[in-house]
Amino acid sequence: MSNILIVDDERDIRELIADILEDEGFSARRVGTSDACMREVSQTTPDLLILDIWLKDSDMDGIDILKKVKADYPHVPVVIISGHGNIEIAVAAIKQGAYDFIEKPFNIEQLLVVVKRAMETSRLRRENYTLRLKEGPPSQMLGDSGNFRNMLTQLDKVTKSNGRVMLKGRSGSGKEMAARYIHAQSDRASAPFIVVNCAAIEPDRMEDVLFGREGSEAISAGLLERANGGVIYFDEVADMPMATQSKILRVLVDQQFTRTGGTENIKVDLRVVSSTSQQLSKAIAERTFREELYHRLNVVPIEVPPLENRREDIPILVRSFLQQFHETQGHTLRDLSDDAATLLQTMSWPGNIRQLRNMVERILILGDASGPITVDEIPNEAGPTTDGPEPTVISPALATLPLREAREAFEREYLITQINRFGGNISKTANFVGMERSALHRKLKSLGVVSSAKLTSEGSGED
Repeated sequence: MSNILIVDDERDIRELIADILEDEGFSARRVGTSDACMREVSQTTPDLLILDIWLKDSDMDGIDILKKVKADYPHVPVVIISGHGNIEIAVAAIKQGAYDFIEKPFNIEQLLVVVKRAMETSRLRRENYTLRLKEGPPSQMLGDSGNFRNMLTQLDKVTKSNGRVMLKGRSGSGKEMAARYIHAQSDRASAPFIVVNCAAIEPDRMEDVLFGREGSEAISAGLLERANGGVIYFDEVADMPMATQSKILRVLVDQQFTRTGGTENIKVDLRVVSSTSQQLSKAIAERTFREELYHRLNVVPIEVPPLENRREDIPILVRSFLQQFHETQGHTLRDLSDDAATLLQTMSWPGNIRQLRNMVERILILGDASGPITVDEIPNEAGPTTDGPEPTVISPALATLPLREAREAFEREYLITQINRFGGNISKTANFVGMERSALHRKLKSLGVVSSAKLTSEGSGED
């Protein structure tokens, strides 16, 4: 059902417009001030905004609201109405991005023609946006490491079902991208994908945001209602307030809910995907997360590996980010030098893919305008360097060892770093360090690395 927001300081006018539109099957909300308008728009983005130019007792007039809405929500068409209309106001409104202009008193047939055309425009814009989401980076999974392929295999198995999925992994590891992949490959791909950022929503607003609200003058649809037919993604579900958890549990059981302040049961058809970077078993023990809700959400648990466990994928990810920033921000399309790729694969990434992406953007902004990215352009994440020549420093542990033992300790650390970089693949490691595979095996054994290194069957060289 289409969602239209009517903004007019005259109650009779907004009620008349709402009655006309509701008779035609549209859903209409109505408000009388600029503050109420912006609040409604931020809570639930309308499919169409019908906006009076002159608003009494408001901080902004219709043109001010039009500018802000077009800046923040460019896909929402705005129809301007005014009882004081003239050609100058109409031209100003159209120049600021209004879809059309109607003068009061308006003809009902004219109003309906404009609204239906604007709603068709809104529908096409939403479809184009959905297509961009399906085809673009948000649902694109990139990687070739063993850990990545294992995760992708599990994701592919759940895409065609309606089973609830719990994505577990460290912050920034790509859990939302995995959720979008599930949606994009599923039978619900053409339906909405709605994100609920449980950590970012104020606890006292959570239920209004999720369930919507009914008042004497307006009905505000919540995220559950907007996700009907599609997927709702609870990001960092452990941060959901306990009081809300019990209500979400009922939604999962009954597939229906009641808006805040309302009495009507709203039926929904939803697939639920959730994620967490926390240990939910600990949260359950501490009584901050409901055990029954956990079991409802955790039907298919899937681990999203941290970047340190898929270092082979770092060059692939970096080159993808370079292409994205070229297309979306106009940065010069650059490549990644082999030395820079090697350095990135050996660095620590506590922020995972998000940290890597931020670094790439920083390099493009601050680095050279062309040519492959070099080692010198990669920021020192450990902290700023001091002026003057850098002193030669070794770790205190190595400094206290005789040369032979220090050399062995260095070789052990170096080889473990390279093995991790290549995901445990001994063949690739041997090729990079310049050793025969059998010689590398002997070296690892002599250094006591074989028993401690996490070598997969692929990593043991059996390619």
